[in-house]
Amino acid sequence: MTDNTLFPETYDVLISGFGPAGAVAAGMLGARGHRVLVVDRLTDIYDKPRAIAIDHEILRHFDNMGIAEEVMPFIAPFTASEHYGAQGQLIRHIDMVPPPYPLGYTPSMVFTQPPVEAVMRRHADSFDNVTIELGTELTAFDAGTERVTVTLKTAEGATRNVAARYLIGCDGASSRVRELAGITLEDLVFDEPWLVIDVKVHEEALERLPQSSAQYCDPSRPASYVMGPGNHRRWEIMLLPGEDPRVMTEAENVWRLLSRWLTPDQGELWRAAAYRFHALVADDWCKGRVVIAGDAAHQQPPFIGQGMCQGLRDVANLVWRLDRILKGASSHALLDTYTVERKKHVQTLTGRIKAIGQAICERDPQAAAERDARILVDGGGKPLRLTRQDIVPPLEDGLIAAEGVPARGLLFPQPAVLTEDGDQLLDRLTGPVWRLVLDARHVTATDLAGHAPRFPDIDTRLIAPADAGTTDAAVLRERDGVLAAWFDRHGAIAAVVRPDHYVYGAASDLTHIQDLLEAACTAISA
Repeated sequence: MTDNTLFPETYDVLISGFGPAGAVAAGMLGARGHRVLVVDRLTDIYDKPRAIAIDHEILRHFDNMGIAEEVMPFIAPFTASEHYGAQGQLIRHIDMVPPPYPLGYTPSMVFTQPPVEAVMRRHADSFDNVTIELGTELTAFDAGTERVTVTLKTAEGATRNVAARYLIGCDGASSRVRELAGITLEDLVFDEPWLVIDVKVHEEALERLPQSSAQYCDPSRPASYVMGPGNHRRWEIMLLPGEDPRVMTEAENVWRLLSRWLTPDQGELWRAAAYRFHALVADDWCKGRVVIAGDAAHQQPPFIGQGMCQGLRDVANLVWRLDRILKGASSHALLDTYTVERKKHVQTLTGRIKAIGQAICERDPQAAAERDARILVDGGGKPLRLTRQDIVPPLEDGLIAAEGVPARGLLFPQPAVLTEDGDQLLDRLTGPVWRLVLDARHVTATDLAGHAPRFPDIDTRLIAPADAGTTDAAVLRERDGVLAAWFDRHGAIAAVVRPDHYVYGAASDLTHIQDLLEAACTAISA
């Protein structure tokens, strides 16, 4: 137990960093009733866009948090991305899966970061059990077996110590928490200098710009073009050897680089920043009671817009574990698979992003021509067609069922369910909890009672297509057959689903349902 005489300020969790990952972690923990302190050395949100893309998995979490409707005005569908080769020819087309959408939302989206980040912060601040201190930074900590003692310093130089059962470092790429914890970064071998340019384009100039996002795989100067919400357009342009990044951010040079698309009188320069696109991942994400997430744990090139998504996946993966631990339902050992799951996911996705990035960044004309030919061959002589959802991997290891179990590690679909109050997405009926979801075309409540014991931690739902013909009042009816098609595809009649919406495992018959439930409950209750 923490001695509250020595440490009158004692929290369940202290979060260092109030960017997107820190704000979402604070809101999720606050909603679960935990006492949280968030600190950030900055006093306000950065007023220019950095992240520009989110996906349906992240919007699903926003909806679970109750903020989806509030962020929607600042979000738009992500247009298809056309990849053009060395001679300007179309070589690859990356789009999103068609409707009915598997998670209930547009699969790929663009957004404007400052107002969306403001919504995340307001949500965290809405809980009486969440305290937010801006202009305050973590300068040191001492991690013990029962608590972490943290030294905080205000902008005026005042210091004090507080205690928390857990410390989460969401404090960015130069993370102080990571440094003090002695966690090192592994280099995944990608390092390229780019200029990121955001422009608010004047209305009359929008039509002369490309009407889809694009990657220009031109060996003379690779570039990307992203259509943001409204009149926001982003260019990412590779810097060449000998170009000084600071000089290239000057307005005159920025407009020179944009001249093939836009002139200074056609838009307002919103931001121009030079970056080195890195691929890095922390060797360990959890040391005792100190945990890292977001950019503190990984950095990756932005070629499919997954940077912020990865950080929010981290905290969604972490929070349900911490919630159980803090409530005494699981031991600290439940954190053992956090690094396993998230590090492997980051490594696999970064590998795929690197492959796309290396193709885009090819500077040798002959190699670029060979690349173009190879991609066209892969497409059967036509531009290769992919979806962004093909690129993002499932969980491959960690707190999921054994190899060979159907659907292990996949994201579980979210069908629209017919109710007396109109269509409702499934999560709104269950919440982000452990769930047993059954295909009511093949399983009845009577079947389940005879083969699977009741587990108090697991919400059980029977679902069937609207036209399935069942008269069982306990059965939810899905509108579009999304879940029925998913069960058919995996040869399953049931799935055990985690609070972060990843499938622990699916079962092909009644006996295996009980086996899965017992294995999952053993894993989370140890």
